Amino acid sequence: MSRFSAKEQRRKWRLERPEKYRQPQQGLTPENQSKRLPLQDFQGCSRKFYWFPSLGSWPGLIRQLDLLLQRHVVRRTGPPVTASRIKLNDGRHLAYKEYGVSKDKANYKIVFVHGFDSCRHDVSAITSGLSQDIVESQGLHIVSFDRPGYGESDPNPKQTVKSIAFDIEELADKLGLGSKFYVVGFSMGGQVVWTCLKYIPHRLAGAALIAPVVNFWWPGLPSNLSKQAYDQLLPQDQWALRVAHHMPWLTHWWNTQKLFPVLSLIAHSPDVLSNQDRELLPRLLSIRKEYQAHVRQQGHFVSLHRDLMIGFGTWEFDPTDLENPPLESAGPIHLWQGDEDKLVPSDPATLHCPEAAMDSVS
Repeated sequence: MSRFSAKEQRRKWRLERPEKYRQPQQGLTPENQSKRLPLQDFQGCSRKFYWFPSLGSWPGLIRQLDLLLQRHVVRRTGPPVTASRIKLNDGRHLAYKEYGVSKDKANYKIVFVHGFDSCRHDVSAITSGLSQDIVESQGLHIVSFDRPGYGESDPNPKQTVKSIAFDIEELADKLGLGSKFYVVGFSMGGQVVWTCLKYIPHRLAGAALIAPVVNFWWPGLPSNLSKQAYDQLLPQDQWALRVAHHMPWLTHWWNTQKLFPVLSLIAHSPDVLSNQDRELLPRLLSIRKEYQAHVRQQGHFVSLHRDLMIGFGTWEFDPTDLENPPLESAGPIHLWQGDEDKLVPSDPATLHCPEAAMDSVS
């Protein structure tokens, strides 16, 4: 007797049936089927496991299970691609949008890097407050892109701390931003700015970090200050970040299980917001409502969970060890930080880069 039920066999046939039996989705022709994103999922992967090892074998088994989930992802036809995209040398695509004056008239060519659980459209939180007179008089040209796995950018199964910096360099080259450009990172996008300062400083005319997220396990952070800031986080966030750093293979399970509270940002919990953030929340929600579902549309693992594993994992370098100044041309580096930010405690954030101009926001 087959170990698969009739329902499982039918599902297996639907996934593996020859192309001639596949029906194109409504509104799509076979020619434009390829213009849809592959939706990431893990359905059915665990059904092949029937062996229960001893307690001592669990860590190794969990690592193997994580690899299996990444290799045997069930790909379903996802949402259509609507964004402008560039094709990277490794075959992946990055989705982007542009704002401001044309590149040939621009005085400041800026690459904006969005934060956690966000996408390229979140640049509107900044651009919505810019008058057209300022944009034209200053000559601003802003490129905002979906980081890998978010929005309409392809996931990067081999993503590392370093890889995103070279993605940005390639994006700038393919869009013709010139030999130097500015980079601005918000929240976890601030972590990406550190990688740019480390790996492509020769391409940067300047950098700005807006409430950059801290990896509490960077060796250069004073342990007492790092612990003090870590203890200010909500208990559920402390646990989620601890799992992402010490047991990254459990990150997906931890943030999808129902036994314990998950990361507050994933749960959209208001408890993590300061009083000022709560006042701004209605305005931000009104801006994001049109594209909120767009952020996680490729699945939580390739966007949110991989972001946590890399951002709070063991880095390939320590940002506190960056040379002073890290930019070859001694371009400006600015850091904005809120004094009462409950998501990113201000004290360790100010120690990232001592040569940066620190702008505190109360």
